[in-house]
Amino acid sequence: MTTTLTSRSVERLVAGRATSDGAGVKLTRVLTQDLQRRLDPFLMLDAFRTDNPDDYIGGFPDHPHRGFETVTYMIAGRMRHHDNAGNSGLLGPGASQWMIAGSGLIHSELPEQEEGLMEGFQLWLNLPARNKMIAPSYRDIPSAQIPEVRREDDVLVRIIAGQAEGVAGAVQRPDTEPLFLDVHLPAGTHYSQHVPAQHNAFLYVYRGAVEVAGKTVPERSMAILANDGDTLHIKAGVDAKIILVAGQPLGEPIAQYGPFVMNTAEEIQQTLSDYRLGKIGASVVQKA
Repeated sequence: MTTTLTSRSVERLVAGRATSDGAGVKLTRVLTQDLQRRLDPFLMLDAFRTDNPDDYIGGFPDHPHRGFETVTYMIAGRMRHHDNAGNSGLLGPGASQWMIAGSGLIHSELPEQEEGLMEGFQLWLNLPARNKMIAPSYRDIPSAQIPEVRREDDVLVRIIAGQAEGVAGAVQRPDTEPLFLDVHLPAGTHYSQHVPAQHNAFLYVYRGAVEVAGKTVPERSMAILANDGDTLHIKAGVDAKIILVAGQPLGEPIAQYGPFVMNTAEEIQQTLSDYRLGKIGASVVQKA
């Protein structure tokens, strides 16, 4: 029996909201809190791109996290991570950091440059309830350790997480089974990717424009993909670069208070109490 793959369509386009975070870093919050249910297990996507040092020089001084994972992916620039267990790592162009906040940690993300382009993304990925209080850990993934596939038509696929083109990505995670790709499409090319119909998915165009099921997705826009097929077809009429993200929804309650994401209001209150008492990040953060 032959299985027919149906292409996903674009449910809606999202331009994101200009905001600032940390010590005045200017960014675009593309996946906002009101979209968390629709794009479960993803909680937030921030995109940043500027060559004005005033927009990024303050960075993100010490701040806590609990209950989820953060994925930082750099396109250009250099960002240094420090945490309260004494770990440090440098993210450069094309590198990623996958951090499991779990029971909690306090860290900073500060630029190691005073001029030039700073560009990249930070994605927040939820943890299932049973894993929200696991020991925190993080992994720095240099650009050279992110698998790449370059096709004959010069389409380049960088596989941060999941699987594409028959190649396993740098990260594989249980439960949410995330897919995170950086796809570069020269003008006149196309790209297809299998995405299970039950997985929520979106793409963000950070250069050029693409077409999905007859719908144009312009630069600096996110396309939420309808759950109406098990594969995705993307066409590029001009040179384009996108990130493609998908994952298995958890279907659990979401209670968020700033940098803390739990399942109930009571757990948030306990987290706030733990933070006030200095218990966030008291355990050793292990480098994965």
